[in-house]
Amino acid sequence: MAANYWASTQRLHWQFSRTELQDILQHLENEDQALTQQYPLLDRRLLSIFYNQQLVKLAKRMSIRQQALGTAQVYIRRFYTKVDVRNTNPYLILTTALYLACKMEESPQHIRVVVEHARSLWPEFIPSDVSRLGECEFYLISEMNSQLIIHHPYRTLQELQGRLDLVQDDVLVAWSIINDHYLTDLPLLFAPHVIAIAAIFLALTLKQSSGGQQAAVNAAAYLTDSRQAIREGSSTVASNDSVPEKRIGSFVKWLAEGEVDLQAVAESMQEIISLYDVWDRYGEKTCKDQISHVVKARGLDK
Repeated sequence: MAANYWASTQRLHWQFSRTELQDILQHLENEDQALTQQYPLLDRRLLSIFYNQQLVKLAKRMSIRQQALGTAQVYIRRFYTKVDVRNTNPYLILTTALYLACKMEESPQHIRVVVEHARSLWPEFIPSDVSRLGECEFYLISEMNSQLIIHHPYRTLQELQGRLDLVQDDVLVAWSIINDHYLTDLPLLFAPHVIAIAAIFLALTLKQSSGGQQAAVNAAAYLTDSRQAIREGSSTVASNDSVPEKRIGSFVKWLAEGEVDLQAVAESMQEIISLYDVWDRYGEKTCKDQISHVVKARGLDK
């Protein structure tokens, strides 16, 4: 087991550039173009919101901790870089990922209990035979090359709380944003500490400014400008009238004087903001109907 992120399989094998990830996903789409054309899918972010909502329903029934839920979400995102969703029963994959995540996060659940709760939510899609879940577990482990240790941003958030004098409200908002980042590709793109810092910056921006998401967009641009100022040897951090709060300015100055990749932080912020924009057009029924159609039409619910 890797003691830290830098030596982990997460960093060495499961962190991609945007171009690499796009190529991987495009390859999946191109593998069977007839299948892709026959069963077009919604925006991946909309499907991610749907998967998350279903996972949360199952996790609540079993009183599963957030970290195990986050691990399951990363497993699902990794798995679907290897396998086209059209070739799977997503309900069974979600259930299996959560079952496996609970094992890895040292909060194991009995397989029969997991199947029972899952069948109470999705009786059409979860077989009563528990061996099917066991088979699916091996399928997930195989596709992830048995690389199952996940490093999360929550630890960095807790470590920075005292160092940055974050109040409890700041931490709660940042924690919620970290929860939301699992609905994006960020776990496959950036290190956990980058995500945590982006979440803190967004929490401070959204909380202290009346500008809402636009204020967060301005903050991301502000962060990029600050990075450029440091690059050019300026002794002061860039100023921006759209983000006048001294607290945010101090936070950016702390970042700029450190070794954190500010461009990665800014991109992470923008990705999360983009998720919130997409969320406005999310419809659970549309996602549910599309997934049900593919699963049943292809006989994947058997």
